[in-house]
Amino acid sequence: MTDPATRGAALAALERQLADAGYIADRGLAAALLLMIELGRPLLVEGDAGVGKTEVAKALATVRGTRLIRLQCYEGLDAQAAMYEWNYQRQLLAIKLLEQDARDVAAKERDIFSERFLLRRPLLEAISCATPPVLLIDEVDRADEAFEAFLLEVLSDFQMSIPELGTVTAVSIPLVVVTSNGTRELSDALRRRCLYQYVDYPSFDKELAIVALRAPQAGDALARQIVQFVQDVRKMDLAKKPGIAETLDWTAALLRLGIGSLHGDGAERILETLAALVKTREDRTAFTRENVARMAAAC
Repeated sequence: MTDPATRGAALAALERQLADAGYIADRGLAAALLLMIELGRPLLVEGDAGVGKTEVAKALATVRGTRLIRLQCYEGLDAQAAMYEWNYQRQLLAIKLLEQDARDVAAKERDIFSERFLLRRPLLEAISCATPPVLLIDEVDRADEAFEAFLLEVLSDFQMSIPELGTVTAVSIPLVVVTSNGTRELSDALRRRCLYQYVDYPSFDKELAIVALRAPQAGDALARQIVQFVQDVRKMDLAKKPGIAETLDWTAALLRLGIGSLHGDGAERILETLAALVKTREDRTAFTRENVARMAAAC
């Protein structure tokens, strides 16, 4: 059992390492990541789109000095596409070359269905690495329940069956980060298998720290105005609230146009940059010149 002082030091060290990798993590997320590493359990990270869930895995891979392998989930994703495929073009060429081979059919089949013709997709690639990678299973809620059930089996045993080759067991156990935007309810079985962390939109102080880290050229005064403006935008009734990525994109747009303050540059110039912040036609109609001027003055 780790004593509280040692535990606290480990958490603080991980927070610093994540910050050095460009990710500002609160204590709860750092604790969840540390448990994931220690227990070898997958971590399910839920939250709205744009709050930085995917960046968790990227930063963790940087901290661990290992590969990031990403499985992007989508509607209709099946198990084989996530595991492996055969290189059919190379197999067809090999079959043509084997026509004059005197070996029996079984020997030829073993040659055709050998690992040199196997295309490793993310799940197989992740368990085949000599050094444990970070496996990011991104937006698992976009896949259907059948794939989720298959995934649960893989995460339990870290092995998979390839009919032509047999059972492939893990060379190393990856660190698994599973993300969900909450577009559908995940199964209780998957939740039981994973540790859990919810990531919300950042507080003012946290978002300010992110902007300071990722866009230091903005300076403290402009960064504060940007963060306050974005925080106010998120309180509006919008279809797509801006995430952290939009905050950083908008900061870059403001700097590119030479806007050093939201107070003195006028609403018209700020309106020119909103393509980086507001991402739907319906939401854009709420940002009239008058509204933007009022919001900027309040920052």
